[in-house]
Amino acid sequence: MNFYFGLYDSGKYWDKGDYEAEAEINRAVIDEVWANYGHHKSFAGWYISQECSRKTGKIIDLYAGLGHYCKKVSGGLTTIISPYIDRAKNISQYTSETTRGGAVTVEEHEKEWDEIFAGIKGAVDVVAFQDGHVAYDELVDFLKVNKKLADRYGIECWTNSETFDRDMPIKFLPIKWEKLRLKMGLAQEAGIENAITFEFSHFMSPQSAYLQAGHLYNRYLEYLNTLKK
Repeated sequence: MNFYFGLYDSGKYWDKGDYEAEAEINRAVIDEVWANYGHHKSFAGWYISQECSRKTGKIIDLYAGLGHYCKKVSGGLTTIISPYIDRAKNISQYTSETTRGGAVTVEEHEKEWDEIFAGIKGAVDVVAFQDGHVAYDELVDFLKVNKKLADRYGIECWTNSETFDRDMPIKFLPIKWEKLRLKMGLAQEAGIENAITFEFSHFMSPQSAYLQAGHLYNRYLEYLNTLKK
């Protein structure tokens, strides 16, 4: 098993524009974590946990700075980010609404992430865009843009296939298997070969308090078995 350590998201400094304070805290975290756990063979890399959707503030400097520092400390281990797409389902969990207006267009998304990728090339190895904020009939267009841009800058493109449902006013329930399978298929259509998920323990684990999570897990295993035939 490979383990990727998630950095510290203060939810305070970088959200308010103080990117250097966020970076300073994380450099201390990186040093401590590597000193205590870096000797383990399973330690495969780092997850830079600050999530964004647009080229806001100094996000390029934050990603690049933390990515380079992780690599410097750990001898070049893999660094991962998992941003999201600012589309109609980018809605607060504290409201019953499920969609909104004023979302980013494909063209705007491509322009901003072209600039972000240019600035983090060499510091970030893998980008895994969250797939839950985009309507299903629009998702493949954004996934294709993500893959094209990542390829352009030598960054590996994965998908972060969310296993909870953003279409319900209850925030959040495990997603229906057919929806998850659809998103996986769209990622494959876009040329993406690897996937991670948020969030297995709550929404897909047989040990989850959600009964539906265990059923989703079983449907996924059934799907994997069909691939072996």
